[in-house]
Amino acid sequence: MTDVRRWFDDSVLDAGRLPLMCFLLGFIVGFLLIRLSVRLIRKRVRWWPGNLRAGDVHIHHMVFGVVLVLLSGIGMVTTYRSGVGTVSALAASFGVGAALVLDEFALIYYLRDVYWEEQGRTSVDAVFVALAVTGLLLLGFHPLWLLDINDIRHDDSLPGRALITVFSLVNLGLAAIVIAKGKIWTGLFGMFFLPLLLVGALRLSRPGAPWARWRYAGRSRLMQRAIRRERRYRRPVIRAKIFVQDLIAGKPDVAHVRRAAEEELARKVVPAPAPPAQSRVTRQVAEMH
Repeated sequence: MTDVRRWFDDSVLDAGRLPLMCFLLGFIVGFLLIRLSVRLIRKRVRWWPGNLRAGDVHIHHMVFGVVLVLLSGIGMVTTYRSGVGTVSALAASFGVGAALVLDEFALIYYLRDVYWEEQGRTSVDAVFVALAVTGLLLLGFHPLWLLDINDIRHDDSLPGRALITVFSLVNLGLAAIVIAKGKIWTGLFGMFFLPLLLVGALRLSRPGAPWARWRYAGRSRLMQRAIRRERRYRRPVIRAKIFVQDLIAGKPDVAHVRRAAEEELARKVVPAPAPPAQSRVTRQVAEMH
């Protein structure tokens, strides 16, 4: 306990990271509560309130998250000089709102409700990325560490400020591309190591990712390449998982492991859904024929 207290005093309080820690705690609590809520709703537990509706419209919890983020964000901007306690409380509220939004991140990307589908895992990935980034920042890591060389990050001259701005924009832009390609953890760690972002941005997108949905929908060869590549990399992992499951349940069978792995790959590694406009065109062409 003494070591934890010392770390809290030195790395959080003295470093001015208490609002960041409160954001992280609020984010974790918000995510756990909303996941518990949707599980209870899906199981139709009688004593738990169901989905909120306005007439026939289902109000997603993302809506409440957006409102909470907006209100707490405005509060932090207007009261940032009011003391660390007020700012920390608002940061915790901001974290809860961010959790509600990111829990439906896949809905924002795919523009349809895929919460319980395979693409819905994108939301979970986004949540874990947010948790990991916040955790790294809380521990003192930052994406601009390369600029600490020759103390460039603390250069107050106009060229120094311009270099920092350009570096930050490039870093964020590449991270956005890599994450849109479905490489969540590459985007996360790449923010703290730029060469990793460059490699991730140049490589092929995962077939179920938003980037593939936007860029590969009308390019069948590229989509098939992405699918073959994804299956090649995921096949050993899935085989190992099924082998362990068989080992626990009984005697593992190599033939069954291979067959079950191919079935799971065929079921899970699929192309991203086409954009709405393209889907309509595809349906119209099919109806004409």
